Amino acid sequence: MITLRPEPIHTDRLALLPLRVEYADEMAAVLSDPDLHSFIGGAPDTAQGVRARYERLVAGSPRPGESWCNWVVQLREAACLTGCVQATVTADDRGATAEIAWVVGTLWQRRGIATEAARALVAWLRKHPVHTVTAHIHPDRKASAAVATAAGLTPTDQWHDGEIGWQLTIS
Repeated sequence: MITLRPEPIHTDRLALLPLRVEYADEMAAVLSDPDLHSFIGGAPDTAQGVRARYERLVAGSPRPGESWCNWVVQLREAACLTGCVQATVTADDRGATAEIAWVVGTLWQRRGIATEAARALVAWLRKHPVHTVTAHIHPDRKASAAVATAAGLTPTDQWHDGEIGWQLTIS
């Protein structure tokens, strides 16, 4: 059975840092724009709500064979958090599948941060026995579709809760 734990991942500009509860206050501010939630749903959470969610995520999945791998995205030159990426990795008879997602705060969008972070996440997953990477993207969210494309995923004909399934098969 595969169990993955997030490790620090570094790119030219970014550090993907394994999630810690201590990041909740800063991340609540990063994710506080109501417009950010127009596609991901819900509303901005309070720092206390983010902290409670991070406590659950850091504790890990209660399901055997499922790993919750979560990172915050730090722009190193500014020494600040700009968003987050995640992978839910589920063991199967061929290794594992990973469902990924990313969110970059409104103030940090259009700078290539999501693309760089998603590419780094997929590269990290390739180092593990993951054979399929998936994401679900709202059809009107062109920026997320561009990020998925840059990370190597392609759209499928599968829909889930009004979102298009995207997939990368790793050989």
